[in-house]
Amino acid sequence: MHGDYIVVKIFEILHEQPVLFLFLLIGIGMAFGKIKIKGIGLGAAAVLFFAIVMAAWAQSFGIELQVTKQLGTLGLTLFTFAIGINSGASFFHNLKTAVGPILMMVAFYGIAATLGLYVGKAMGMEVPLIAGTFAGAVTNTPALAAAGEASGDPATATVGYSIAYLFGVIGMLAASMAALHYGRNDKDAPSPLSNRTIRVERDDHPFVGDIYEKLGEKVSFSRLRRGETGPITRPQMSDTLDPGDLVTVVGPRELVARAASELGHASSHSLMQDRTYLDFRRMTISNPKVSGRTVASLGLAKQFSATISRVRRGDVDMVAEPGLVLQEGDRVRVVAPTSKMAEITKFFGDSSHGLTDLNPIALGLGMAIGIAIGELPILTPSGDYFSIGSAAGTLIVGLIFGRLGRIGPIATALPFTTCQVIAELGLLIFLAQAGAKAGGQILEAFTSGAWVNIFILGAIITSTMAIGLYITMRWVFKMGGTKLAGLLGGAQTQPAVLAFANGRTNSDPRVALGYALVYPVAMVGKIVVAQILGGM
Repeated sequence: MHGDYIVVKIFEILHEQPVLFLFLLIGIGMAFGKIKIKGIGLGAAAVLFFAIVMAAWAQSFGIELQVTKQLGTLGLTLFTFAIGINSGASFFHNLKTAVGPILMMVAFYGIAATLGLYVGKAMGMEVPLIAGTFAGAVTNTPALAAAGEASGDPATATVGYSIAYLFGVIGMLAASMAALHYGRNDKDAPSPLSNRTIRVERDDHPFVGDIYEKLGEKVSFSRLRRGETGPITRPQMSDTLDPGDLVTVVGPRELVARAASELGHASSHSLMQDRTYLDFRRMTISNPKVSGRTVASLGLAKQFSATISRVRRGDVDMVAEPGLVLQEGDRVRVVAPTSKMAEITKFFGDSSHGLTDLNPIALGLGMAIGIAIGELPILTPSGDYFSIGSAAGTLIVGLIFGRLGRIGPIATALPFTTCQVIAELGLLIFLAQAGAKAGGQILEAFTSGAWVNIFILGAIITSTMAIGLYITMRWVFKMGGTKLAGLLGGAQTQPAVLAFANGRTNSDPRVALGYALVYPVAMVGKIVVAQILGGM
């Protein structure tokens, strides 16, 4: 009895202090998330489940614990905007190849909803309950709102949502885990970059530009020496490669090996060791005037007789392709005449400030525009209106900002590291809010007496989505498991799945790419399907 009194007093304090409750959930939840069993841990998803438990426990004493809706919206929009920024360039590059997967995902929403309608009616469930269960099974709160409005019975829809939501998260987490298991052997894994000095043996004097195009423009030629003792120069595309020349090639390992076989053979000499004529240095981009510009637009060759051989963003090395948009915080490897290094360092800034610059103009305006877009009313075929939600709006704007990099004098991108921090903080806030909300409703759902049927129906809908997407993406579209794990999270519009996949892959960029690739369409698609289902 005394123990219950203490628990109640703690819950009363947390009820009065939602911010205290929020950070308690984040701290203790992540402590559980760090625990691994056979190498598997929940990571950030533990915050969600801990919040559900705490809110349900408090509800059993008649006390409502919640993290305010406004805080949840703030967290989710920060998360989606940051994900969009970091994924923007890759998203638009890969979008043309993703039409099939996107259409297939939308088709599965329709299949899952249709199956849910017939199975639910066979169980004696009403349409509002079925529509709410669908929204919970696909873990989408805007879809719940659409289903509740269309059915005219939001309370009943919420009951279905609450019961189905938990398996909606767990079921898709299991599918993501399966994708990551086979993803260990992904063929779309980015090849590690290497550099090699090649001795030219061809006597047809090919142009550097010809070899560059033949290798798919995915390599960089950083140094050239005529003969054994000549000066080391920076190769131009118009330079010929003559027998006996030494040329340094930087790029994915297999392409560097192919370049060696195309031109001659790998040399035991390394032009990188001779820094008499050309030097190389890693520099951090901290100059805002450089951020958002492409490698080609910098004009380094003309201005400094220099070239960028590679770019390191986060933990990933990339070839400095001409069209690559640079961000603050990128570490560029510059090859240039030794006498020019000081000028080039000043040009890039080379300060740790570039790793953490918040860029409040882009953050503030991007978030504001995204939230405004998310709240715009959109007319449906039934004559009703819906909005895509602030999360989808900020993601769309983030993708555009990340792709543009710069609008006039204003940089639209944020440093990679800054985005990672913002995304993680925003995610944790959202998971705490979503978990507390679901936990507060779950006891009510269980007392309704229909929880078993709701759970079964939700599991059928979630499993249809998870299994259907897994099979088609893996075997029809030949998608790698790592990217698929992110796509499953995006299709479910569930950050917890993304967080889990990121935790298991050390934030492999393919995970975020898969997530961002389908998220905007997934958000809209589920709202439309839920509205149609609720109106039946």
